[in-house]
Amino acid sequence: MAHQPSPVTALYPGSFDPITNGHLDLIRRSSVLFDKLIVSVLDNQAKQPLFSVSERMEMLGDAVRRFDNVEVDSFNGLLVEYAAARGARVIVRGIRAISDYEFELQMTHMNRRLRPGIETVFLMATEAYSFVSSRLVKEVFRLGGDISGLVPPMVESRLRSRFEENPRHT
Repeated sequence: MAHQPSPVTALYPGSFDPITNGHLDLIRRSSVLFDKLIVSVLDNQAKQPLFSVSERMEMLGDAVRRFDNVEVDSFNGLLVEYAAARGARVIVRGIRAISDYEFELQMTHMNRRLRPGIETVFLMATEAYSFVSSRLVKEVFRLGGDISGLVPPMVESRLRSRFEENPRHT
């Protein structure tokens, strides 16, 4: 009798403030690799996010609707404790540049020390999105630059609304 591997749940955490097409590319690629993917918004008020957790979850939910095995959630506290509570055996992290790798490597080693049974998988950013970050998208938009193609259209619309509400918002 052949051994059937158990389904693998992966977790893709982030601030997603806002979600970019680079995030969506990693979600699409991860959804093919794992049986279930939980995309989870970090609730970290120390970062002074532009959008609330519920707004980010709403945008994510809209953006990932087409993926049957992707779920949107939020968390605070230790990532590995949240992953364990959700039954995730894998944490997905995107790498755009060497600077990302250095930070992610440190976090991976700490997470492995805290929860040895949870692995971290790094996916390299697709070349077209290797320079895109939520921070950079917000800054370019705030300064009047064109961000079409870098974020889903509904995110661009949300950014426009947010900056019209408070033009001094960063």
